[in-house]
Amino acid sequence: MDLSPGPAIEDRADWEPVQLAACRLKPGMERLPTCGMLESFDLSGCDTESLRGLDHSGTYNMRFHGADIATDDSTQFIGVDHFTPQGPDGHLLYSVYRETRPNRPRLVMASVGCAAQAKDRVTGCAVTCFEDDAPSFDTWEGRRVQWLPGEAESSGGLKLFGEAGGHSGRAVDVYVTREHAYVVSIDDYFLGPGALQVYDVKDRKAPRLVKSIQFPDDSYWNGVWAKGDVLYVASGARGVLMFDITDPADPVFLRDLSGGAYRNVHTLFVDGDRLYSMVNAPESEVHIHDVKNPREPVLLGRYRDSTVGVVYGSYPHDATSLNHRLFVSHWRGGLVILDAKDPANVKRLGAYAYPRATSHTSRVAYFNNNLIAFEGGEDWGAHLRVLNLNDPENATLIGEYQLPEWASIHNMELKGSRLYLAHYQHGLRVLDVSKPREPRSLGHFHTVRESSQGMNYWDGAIGIRLPGDGYVYVVDTTRGLLIFPEI
Repeated sequence: MDLSPGPAIEDRADWEPVQLAACRLKPGMERLPTCGMLESFDLSGCDTESLRGLDHSGTYNMRFHGADIATDDSTQFIGVDHFTPQGPDGHLLYSVYRETRPNRPRLVMASVGCAAQAKDRVTGCAVTCFEDDAPSFDTWEGRRVQWLPGEAESSGGLKLFGEAGGHSGRAVDVYVTREHAYVVSIDDYFLGPGALQVYDVKDRKAPRLVKSIQFPDDSYWNGVWAKGDVLYVASGARGVLMFDITDPADPVFLRDLSGGAYRNVHTLFVDGDRLYSMVNAPESEVHIHDVKNPREPVLLGRYRDSTVGVVYGSYPHDATSLNHRLFVSHWRGGLVILDAKDPANVKRLGAYAYPRATSHTSRVAYFNNNLIAFEGGEDWGAHLRVLNLNDPENATLIGEYQLPEWASIHNMELKGSRLYLAHYQHGLRVLDVSKPREPRSLGHFHTVRESSQGMNYWDGAIGIRLPGDGYVYVVDTTRGLLIFPEI
């Protein structure tokens, strides 16, 4: 039997820095008042007739590439559209927005379709026109959000057991302890301010919202964990918030670790007696606290990676640990591998970085004495990478699992040889990773209904937790808390 992790394979990156459509701005029409008019777009290289076959129902996830994408791959961003035609002249996918407000320069934003490659895939161009500056021009691609061909709502025996909504904000993370699920959310224009929601889950078939906590001017709460009778919440304003959960249904705020000062902690987790928090600002560091006494965290050390300020977009986003090794998803810096045995002197062992990385989340374990990492990015084309970390200085890609590129993974949990993925609009996915280099699908559940009209590229299954009680707890951005039996 071959117990080796497998040979290294080529990493093809998540996307290529190329123009996505053949349309352009016409010379001499880059300034207002002509900029943004339908006539200002050169569509001579487009197949506009193909747009008539496009399915206009539902939501399209979008990626945009700037005019300089070939030389500056930071000019890429993602979004959503519903492709409701607004424009004149019979063009099916022309829309324009004009902003004229007192004491502010005029602003015009326009978008036009170029070609439909299929009824659920389309490309085009967009321009933002400024009164006193050169326009910003992008090409774009849109892919319709939908269940994959042949898929039903669920497979592999993965059936919804219980569900509860009623939350405020965009739900993002969950932690389960003492038969209560603690769901945190972030501010959302449509869904309201972020909050901490407490659900009684003694009856998994009928979870109940029993408490909601919100603070003024502090409502971007992106991560949650607990140790003993203390709940830790990652705040975008005050770092780590601490709540007493002696009564699990009624958390009582204790204090914040920043002493009231501004600190943006994006995610956090506890392993043993250590609390690890990913600080995005004002520092870009990992903070390590001793929490032997959960109510009195003691700062043991900080780690700032050498790529911060050197590699564009490198910052600590999330992390996991195994045997005092810390694996930090460092966005453009890739998956950074650290020796954190001495928290006052953390040592960098290596990293796995791929082109245009958005290293977002990971889980790590030994398989047949091989140290294997499952790494997920968060971008167009981002997917599951399986890494051989036996030699941290020379980490290699040995396997992949990829669904259509318009939705990525957000979080994951590993239990034995089962990997559970919160995969945004692709829903909850469960993989058999007993042979790590060849992940195999075991089941799925679509948390986003086909009839749903999405509001955000990051809609869908986002947070996930397996507390060891036989159930999987998933947070969907709009539906709230969903509970499934493990498979």
